[in-house]
Amino acid sequence: MEIRNIAIIAHVDHGKTTLTDAIMKQTGAAAEGVSMDSNALEHERGITIYSKNTSIEYKGTKINIVDTPGHSDFGSEVERVLRSIDSVLLIVDAQEGPMPQTRFVLKKSLELGLKPIVVLNKIDKPAADPARAEDQVLELFLELGASDEQSDFTTVYAIGREGVAMRKLDDERKDLTPLLDVILEQVPPAATEDAVAKPLKLQTFNLAYDNFLGRLAIARVYEGSVKAGQTVIVKKPDGASRNAKITKLFTFKGVERVDVPEAIAGDIVIVAGIEDAYIGETVTTDAAVEPMPAIAIDEPTITVNFLVNNSPFAGREGKYVTSRQLREYLERELEVNVGLKVDFVSPDAFKVSGRGELHIAILLENMRRAGYEMQVSQPQVIIQEIDGVKHEPFEEVIIDTPTEYQGAIIERLGTRAFVLQNLVQEGDTVRLTLEGPTRGLLGYRNQFVVDTKGEGILSSRVIGFKPYAGEIKKRQVGSMISMATGKALGYALWSMQERGVLYIVPATEVYEGMVVGNTSKGEEMVVNPTKGKNQSNVRSSGNDEAINLFPAYTLTIERGLEVMAEDEYLEITPVSVRLRKQGLTETDRAKSKRSS
Repeated sequence: MEIRNIAIIAHVDHGKTTLTDAIMKQTGAAAEGVSMDSNALEHERGITIYSKNTSIEYKGTKINIVDTPGHSDFGSEVERVLRSIDSVLLIVDAQEGPMPQTRFVLKKSLELGLKPIVVLNKIDKPAADPARAEDQVLELFLELGASDEQSDFTTVYAIGREGVAMRKLDDERKDLTPLLDVILEQVPPAATEDAVAKPLKLQTFNLAYDNFLGRLAIARVYEGSVKAGQTVIVKKPDGASRNAKITKLFTFKGVERVDVPEAIAGDIVIVAGIEDAYIGETVTTDAAVEPMPAIAIDEPTITVNFLVNNSPFAGREGKYVTSRQLREYLERELEVNVGLKVDFVSPDAFKVSGRGELHIAILLENMRRAGYEMQVSQPQVIIQEIDGVKHEPFEEVIIDTPTEYQGAIIERLGTRAFVLQNLVQEGDTVRLTLEGPTRGLLGYRNQFVVDTKGEGILSSRVIGFKPYAGEIKKRQVGSMISMATGKALGYALWSMQERGVLYIVPATEVYEGMVVGNTSKGEEMVVNPTKGKNQSNVRSSGNDEAINLFPAYTLTIERGLEVMAEDEYLEITPVSVRLRKQGLTETDRAKSKRSS
């Protein structure tokens, strides 16, 4: 059976997973309701976090499909996947057109010599404009230096949610057969007969973990065949080698992995038995086989300290609370999360580096759901010294917003060292393109929602390290700090809410040093959220005033990482997310300020 290997790439929320699910449903590879986004967090957020493999059969051909993340924080996964396939489906929202991650994934595809198939998705949207979107895609191809062959791409129009595709906009909307036919026509076979006859050569492009089998290597077989029980040579890109034995071999059938005795050139497999398997390694049976070129892994851009929770409420809600337990979890995570780096130098604090706030937030969310409790410091960008000059990560930001808010956005981001690169107005909306340091984006996204009244869309991607942009003064709110321990009372919160935004509601348990809200004037304020109304035996001449509380700004992990100050910790448990000062008492905070 012939094999074709493709990846589905796109900006976040342009419909990759929905389209993949529809393809599996039509070809009988998955039952109704089965989705590639099997992770609970992916379901809740509506985004793909982890790249996943599936396989379908169509007209006697096996098609391996890799669904990739669309968020820039997981861009390193996309890059690795592209090395292992032969073509890509570039999904573009027919209304939004190309977005930052579209540019990133397309650039990587073109550099690897792949010829994309363009799928203009969501053509049923009221504001969809397929013709304009197609022109924008072509402009992007040319801008990125695509060859004449790559620029002569095939376009398919689709409504992923309905499971239909058309070669022409006025074709009958029936099913996804037109798209599947284009894949067979445009994607070259994964291997030739000559390749099958050669000695084994496979390369690992992703990792997984099984509680029984240990670390698993997800790899493409480029030449020869691989068998379960086979002794192999594992070669690093630098030429160093070691022996290993393949204990189990799997391929994909739908979303399931299938135990097989053998797989041939062209197929994508899961290999068990190589204990310390790593990205980019070449597996062969012939010592003379040259290792394949290394697969680059994006460097982290931000760092956060993970510490044992030592707040007054420590140990109440978590199952795993010790530094040893935190360390064990992070060590397991490093087995598969190659975009993560952890410094274990300190016994009680671990320096965790990732690709962005979302990358770190997803890790923390997974930990709390597994029963872990910890506290983390404010995210800091990673500074590099290049040729004696201090460099920091920079990002490109694309914003779609109603025109009335553009001034506030440009002004706000201007104070955060962002520079406007382009402005395109279409009707009542405007698309802004800006560049600036990652530091300037930390803590901005929630402010952006306020500035645009929830009508704006912000996307960003890391574009590399550039010279340090200087000091950025961005914290315009101060912390509202509890001076007491107990349960918050409605009367106290009512009197506090005029000063800023509250993070808690009545009956919330608080402790001294806990941050219960923020002040709009930017100064720290010590408050007593447990204070009740003074009682007297004298009856009031009028009715008591009704207590009307504004909705609280409920802290999530991501919100907490954004709003926290440098001298604060975010306390995370399976039940709660709290913000606290590192020094819980006013005396501790005063001492800390004097020493700094």
